Amino acid sequence: MRRVVITGMGTINPLGHDVDSTWQALLDGQLAPSPIELFDASTFPTTFAAQVKDFSLADHLDDADKHGHAGRHCQFAIAAAQQAWTQAGLDAWDGLDPERTGIYLGSGEGSLDFEKFVGLLVDSWKDGQVDTDVWPKLAFERMELHREIEQESNMVVAHLAAQFDIVGPAFNVLTACAASTQALGEAAMQIRYGMAETIVSGGAHSMIHPFGLTGFNRLTALSQRNDDIPTASRPFDLTREGFVLGEGASILIIESYEQAKARGADILAEIVGYGASADAFRITDQDPEGDGAATSMRAALDDAGVSTDDIDYISAHGTGTKQNDQVETRAMKAVFGDETTVPISSAKSMLGHLIAAAGATELITCIRAMRDQVLPPTMNLHAPDPECDLDYIPNEPRKAEVRTVMSNSFGFGGQNNTLILTTGE
Repeated sequence: MRRVVITGMGTINPLGHDVDSTWQALLDGQLAPSPIELFDASTFPTTFAAQVKDFSLADHLDDADKHGHAGRHCQFAIAAAQQAWTQAGLDAWDGLDPERTGIYLGSGEGSLDFEKFVGLLVDSWKDGQVDTDVWPKLAFERMELHREIEQESNMVVAHLAAQFDIVGPAFNVLTACAASTQALGEAAMQIRYGMAETIVSGGAHSMIHPFGLTGFNRLTALSQRNDDIPTASRPFDLTREGFVLGEGASILIIESYEQAKARGADILAEIVGYGASADAFRITDQDPEGDGAATSMRAALDDAGVSTDDIDYISAHGTGTKQNDQVETRAMKAVFGDETTVPISSAKSMLGHLIAAAGATELITCIRAMRDQVLPPTMNLHAPDPECDLDYIPNEPRKAEVRTVMSNSFGFGGQNNTLILTTGE
């Protein structure tokens, strides 16, 4: 099995339009949630989200017009991928084999053209149902071809393949909040076993639209702290009552260690372990004992060939819902022991929850933590939950010796994925 390393990374998210600004914002404890500006959310139970603001693809790409029809999250991904591609030095290297270069993403669906869609429903409604003779006629007249195509979750892959002329294996997985962590883990497996030399991996998503907000509100998963929006995301705090919906994209370049060394690339980190499991419990709830999450962590430790004593930091899934934080705490205790002192934090306390893009974004924070030997905090943690009694690095970053890290992502439907990184030395 070959070693797998990370040589480039890029991100567009609610705290920053690149890795440097995002990392500094996390260390400064900046809070992304704000009133929703993308549509009128004034009648929803939740009126706020963590939004990407002041973004233009043209600021990141010379040929942005090439992707003029790209959906919002696709544009985030293209910009993030260009950052990663450049940092990895792939734009200045003539040895890249396009057929041995792949794409493996965990990206979500595009946003529906909500106003036109609802207008179609109203105008084709007859006798208590949609008139199937009227609907297609109106749809062809009103709906925009490219807007409809961009709803497909594979379109991020398509845009990146076109941007970088990648003709090797291409995949997209949408396993809810665990998607981009799963994509990175399975991409690493492909490189380990010789199926590719280089893979563009990560994820992108934006569900800040009426259907996305409605769905999560109906699940009672979102915070409704409309009177205190900036501090609404409160992972592991006793007063938490839901997550904050976010959006964005994070892309990493992963490749074989042999190729990276041969071409003189800077190695940012090494992926040494990957674990995956399914709860097989309920579509919207985790196994309350955390067995599935614990299985994922143990599998990653076994794959990496390390023990719990080797883990210097855990990037928690840490959504800020009542159930997730208690279950994740139980799972970590089951793996690391009830008295574990391993430091843990949740970037979602600042970033919000980027759904399919969350795992890749949080992995980038792990890489920066290893580089700078400092751990990002869990903000808004002022009243610790007695059932969440581990070291969650409350409210201030912490200097620490960090060589090996674990990053967890747990998704709706009981999908669990864990990655373990080292400094790659």
